[in-house]
Amino acid sequence: MAIIEVSNVTKAFKGLTIFQGIHVQFEKGRIYGIVGPNGSGKSVLFKLICGFIRPDSGEVLIHPDYQEKGANFPKNIGIIIDRPGYLDNITGFENLKRLAIIQNIISDQEIRQALQTVGLDPDAKQKVRNYSLGMKQKLSLAQAIMENKEVLILDEPFNALDQDSVSNIRQLLLDFKSQGKTIILTSHNQEDIDLLCDEVYRINQQKLEKVVELVDSSN
Repeated sequence: MAIIEVSNVTKAFKGLTIFQGIHVQFEKGRIYGIVGPNGSGKSVLFKLICGFIRPDSGEVLIHPDYQEKGANFPKNIGIIIDRPGYLDNITGFENLKRLAIIQNIISDQEIRQALQTVGLDPDAKQKVRNYSLGMKQKLSLAQAIMENKEVLILDEPFNALDQDSVSNIRQLLLDFKSQGKTIILTSHNQEDIDLLCDEVYRINQQKLEKVVELVDSSN
């Protein structure tokens, strides 16, 4: 089942064309990799999918199960795009608690579990201003997964993580896939792409080209 379809989309900023008539479908229960050099448009693609920006032509189609009437943003999608601006003077748990109140669909225990899953202590009194880059990355991951979303859109989810944390998050994403979740991610580390992705698309000269499809993935 195609959850998201990017259909003949063109997008330009200030006269600079980022995408020209691209087309791609993302299906349930698979992991997709989007690769390309810095500035090629990976984050732009993610923002188009999420409804943060609109295509100049073409359309982004979201399966009805993932649409919410009257909302531009698809429902049931967890994201990391452009690191969130957390409040520096409170803890990681307190930051996530404030965000969780918006939807009010998860308990404090579920927030705690998300933090533990990515390797953060939910009881730590350390303020976010004193977090390392890796800890801030984990906090972003915890935010993306805490409401048990069916689709994860993750822009460079492994940035600043140590090797043990990278291994943990890789396994977490594979576990999510086995649960039927759909994941679209970017990474500059080819090993992440090779180990995780069923399909890989490269942004090249304003187009989105399929690089590889693992027909019999053992992930």
